[in-house]
Amino acid sequence: MKIKKAVIPAAGLGTRVLPASKAIPKEMIPIVDKPAIQYIVEEAVAAGIEDILIITNRGKGIMEDHFDYVPELENRLLNSNKQSFYDEVVRSSRLANIFFIRQKETKGLGHAVGCAKSFVGNDPFAVLYGDDVIIGDDPACAQLCRAYEEHGLGVLGIKEVSPEAILKYSSLKTDLIRNNHYKVTDMIEKPSPDQIISLFSILGRCVLPPEIFDILDQTPPGAGGEIQLTDAMATLARTKGMIGVDFTGTRYDMGNKLGILQAACEVALTHPEIGSGFREYIKELAEQI
Repeated sequence: MKIKKAVIPAAGLGTRVLPASKAIPKEMIPIVDKPAIQYIVEEAVAAGIEDILIITNRGKGIMEDHFDYVPELENRLLNSNKQSFYDEVVRSSRLANIFFIRQKETKGLGHAVGCAKSFVGNDPFAVLYGDDVIIGDDPACAQLCRAYEEHGLGVLGIKEVSPEAILKYSSLKTDLIRNNHYKVTDMIEKPSPDQIISLFSILGRCVLPPEIFDILDQTPPGAGGEIQLTDAMATLARTKGMIGVDFTGTRYDMGNKLGILQAACEVALTHPEIGSGFREYIKELAEQI
């Protein structure tokens, strides 16, 4: 079955990037000339997604404005013969059918995804974490959607991480199927050192069947006192099994300051407008370090 719906949880407070996130949602922090959330939406669209629900909270209305039309600006650009700028501004409002809903209480990622129940209905859907920008020739979301179509099971975007990082993420029980596809039969969120199953962790993407909502309804608060999506997916993995896809592409954690700088730097190096100039600047800067 083709995946046509996606959910982007973007209700986090962004405490790791304060004080910037006090005034602007971390999802709106730019990577060169586009906010992070647009890269995530563009990835979903490139994977064939048509309907996208972005889950926000108080103070994040600026995201809705970004994906809306701005007639005054658009008319001024057209009247000034700035067609390329006009095209870029209008493009963000035409990417997909984009909807918004507020998570009125920050009770965790599982609770945020649960807010999408009426939007999703009985369809499988992709989840693209609002903190994670993944850039590559083959969209990570598309890789997961193809795996869902092939295997008919929930799919996780997975990568191996360091023993130190696994303690902050999730640890998965995996068995290789072929190439970069794995069967996942168990997982634990934020494991202690003696609970680590493997160094494979879920990073930023998954495709879930609609029954995840019934599981979420029965999932008690977990790590941090929040309803963890990983705990609900663990139930799914233990009962039906899930598929892990060791996706290709470069992941940037937009929830921390280093990740934001890495994304801006690496995207700038290949940017058609400023790439060559920025590359020369980096070379000159490197000589001074």
